[in-house]
Amino acid sequence: MRWLPLAPATVLLLLFLAGPIGYCVWIAFTNTQLTGSSTSDFVGLDNFRRAFADDNFRNAVWLTLVFTFVSSIVGQNTIGLALAGLMRAASRPVRTVTGAVVIAAWVLPEIVAAFLLYAFFRREGTLNAVLDWLHLPSQNWLFTLPILAVSFANVWRGTAFSMLIYSAALSEIPKDITEAAEVDGANGVRRLWHITLPMIRRSIGTNLMLNTLSTLSVFGLIWAMTRGGPGNRSQTLPVFMYDQAFLKSLIGYGTAVALLLLLVGALFSIVYIRLLKVEV
Repeated sequence: MRWLPLAPATVLLLLFLAGPIGYCVWIAFTNTQLTGSSTSDFVGLDNFRRAFADDNFRNAVWLTLVFTFVSSIVGQNTIGLALAGLMRAASRPVRTVTGAVVIAAWVLPEIVAAFLLYAFFRREGTLNAVLDWLHLPSQNWLFTLPILAVSFANVWRGTAFSMLIYSAALSEIPKDITEAAEVDGANGVRRLWHITLPMIRRSIGTNLMLNTLSTLSVFGLIWAMTRGGPGNRSQTLPVFMYDQAFLKSLIGYGTAVALLLLLVGALFSIVYIRLLKVEV
């Protein structure tokens, strides 16, 4: 009877998690639409074949990988580690102000952050105003470099999480180890490469996995800033899925794309978990 206390939670998980997932899997193999025919037929793998033959889908996959690599793997991870290291060496007032500013961007609602960054990057926005003041050429960043603009927005909003993870990890490194390396003549770069990074490898792997999975599913930030445009130049997989399922009413096809996005996330998770097991 030890399973009895877990029974209510198990029922809720089956009802509200496993049930909808199973239904979505079924929908992905049908031609269900929001408008038109009221019936749906089983079409097998047709939706998946259509996706792999669709140039727009392949473009969305490429932009999703670019967005994830630039904003999560490089941006949030690197800047978060740098901020954590700088704050550890800074005075208390500097740590307080820096932490408050960075975390403020993280706690803002996604739609609010999106409009703030839209105002920053738009043609008449803050960035171009600063460039004009410096007598540097300005441009419509949301038109010329949309995927980089939304990547920067995601970095600005999500770096606080990495900073907090790395701040906790760095605080666990014994000071006597770094002091001994400094006495032996190791400079800052050598201490970082040979002492700090090896000792926080597990934190790096965990942070990368969590950041990558959350970045793969970013929708509201991109939709509010560019709606996947201009054209499809910032249309990542979540935006492409929404466009197909709800704007073009192709629920079956959009759900198939969602399952493929789930598969991409699963592949990233497997890679990171295997790397973490190697650390053990």
